[in-house]
Amino acid sequence: MDTIAAQIDTRLYRTEIKSASGNILIADEPQEIGGKNLGLNPTELLAASLASCTVITLRMYINRKQWNVEEINVKIDFERDSDRNVSLFTRKIEVIGEIDDTQRQRLETIANSCPIHKVLTHSIEIKTTLI
Repeated sequence: MDTIAAQIDTRLYRTEIKSASGNILIADEPQEIGGKNLGLNPTELLAASLASCTVITLRMYINRKQWNVEEINVKIDFERDSDRNVSLFTRKIEVIGEIDDTQRQRLETIANSCPIHKVLTHSIEIKTTLI
């Protein structure tokens, strides 16, 4: 189980996020809605999870196959349609290197197999306890 702790401080919405392994990052809201824009907002963090998981998963696969790929870039656009109650992630992957069409198709399959992609496309339960 991965455990993440978040603590908000007196600077309005600035939130310090800590992992059990000791890593820290800052989240905040943009100035136009009352934050100070000191870190990624929660929506950006969600999109960043998908982007980083995608590039890491692809790099692991490419390294194992020993393909000649210099760079992998992922761009995530996130839209929320409240009327339809639908969230849409648009993921664009750029692979720079010597790969053919068959390898490109395989990389798309691998991208769709990254752990965060699987989490976001399957049922999610959130259990909340106020302590």
